[in-house]
Amino acid sequence: MARFDVAIVGMGPVGAGAALFLAHEGLSVAVIEKTTQVYELPRAVALDGEIVREFQRIGLGDELADVLQRVRPGERAGFANSRREWLFGQQLVPFGRNGWQPISMFDQPELEGFLRRALGRYPNCSVFLGEEVLGTRQSARAVELTTSRQVIEADWLIACDGAASPTRRSLGIGWKDLGYDHEWLVVDITLNPGVELQPETLQVCDPSRITTYVGTKDPFRRWEFKLNPGESAEDLLRDEVIEELIAPWLRPQDYVLRRKAVYKFHAATADRWRDGRIFIAGDAAHQTPPFLGQGLNAGMRDVVNLAWKLALVQRGVCGAELLDSYQAERMPHAQDLVEWAVSLGQLMEHLAATEAAERNGTAPPELPPQRRASGYGQGREAPPLRAGVLMVDQVSNEGSTGYLFCQPVVASDSGSALRLDELLGPGFALVARDELPVLSDASRSIMDRLGGRQCTLADLRIEQGRLDPLFDDATVAIVRPDRYVFGHSTPDTTVEDLLKSLADKLTLN
Repeated sequence: MARFDVAIVGMGPVGAGAALFLAHEGLSVAVIEKTTQVYELPRAVALDGEIVREFQRIGLGDELADVLQRVRPGERAGFANSRREWLFGQQLVPFGRNGWQPISMFDQPELEGFLRRALGRYPNCSVFLGEEVLGTRQSARAVELTTSRQVIEADWLIACDGAASPTRRSLGIGWKDLGYDHEWLVVDITLNPGVELQPETLQVCDPSRITTYVGTKDPFRRWEFKLNPGESAEDLLRDEVIEELIAPWLRPQDYVLRRKAVYKFHAATADRWRDGRIFIAGDAAHQTPPFLGQGLNAGMRDVVNLAWKLALVQRGVCGAELLDSYQAERMPHAQDLVEWAVSLGQLMEHLAATEAAERNGTAPPELPPQRRASGYGQGREAPPLRAGVLMVDQVSNEGSTGYLFCQPVVASDSGSALRLDELLGPGFALVARDELPVLSDASRSIMDRLGGRQCTLADLRIEQGRLDPLFDDATVAIVRPDRYVFGHSTPDTTVEDLLKSLADKLTLN
């Protein structure tokens, strides 16, 4: 029987990402995937700069960026009326707080191929393709997986086996419905050579049919058409109907149809994300309408969160209680983003209803301010972590604790420009605005046991971006391996207080 530190069920992008982050930590990893080839059709299309930053931490940031679409001239995301006239939104930019493009388009088969090739560099990762998990059994010390070919034992199991997740169902984990269930036709096309179509994301709030247009990675484009009452999937999947729906943008001779499918966009999170030694992640743990492009990104956050914690537990640095923080941190964060996507869908419906009222000469429905804020660039932002391995009393909607630490491009007088995380190292970092603080023996021991690094910003100049705003007041911050701010100094909180709290939160051995 083969034995591993961690087994992963499912080798889509989230499962492959989990394997990479864990293998890079030096853990032995098994990935079990029932198919043998990368799925050849696109599904997810957008990747956040936060996720590219996580791959930067394991040395793959620049390589991954080469797989992604650079921001194109005039690229934007916003809302339009039935005539596709711009209502409001935001321009996309090439550099954000994470030190990378805030959002990039990609082609999923290409991305999955890249992740699989990267996994091949790790001899401590074993990939079992064409094997289906037939059953799991866990004890106090291990999880045993019976596949169609063998039995595998691991200390921990991460199920990245999709929305239908056999693992989740076998554990009896239920769903919390978040109030969005609508069928949409999804159409992907390839532009023919010489044909151009604006690379933007546009929510077309047409009373006759709400439509999403996405300028995915060149030469691909996507549309999502909401089914109207009384329509069936069969009605819209006919090629002549698809041609008619796309006609406002392109002629049939301008493109090749790549994929057509009707999906039910669903909003839900799982009741539990852990059962003993088994964790669920990605679509197995949460499902979202695609309007924010957060399905894959949320799944990547799940496995990043698990990877650094599992590594500390497996090395004996921290107690297994640390793993309880996975659900405490990730569930509310993912649920907030799902609810935001639902609000965005409701905003589209409201704008369509407003235009319909204007056509009919009736009073338009009232738009609550919080509904408008759900639109791109209209005020609502990604939430912080609010529980877990944090100075929880410092977390607020305007603060830095619980949020991602800003990563500018920096340089010193004696060195070339680089992204700040290169100085912080891959683990915990104590970052000082000015001189490094003198630590007590107990605090130095905490940093040493964590393999943490100390870094001062005093001699650095900013080449691009900005320092984290926490340094407007604080002198010291502690940054986690996943680049979230654990906490920062205040008039009442010293660096010694921060490190003692960190050791307690981590259950440091």
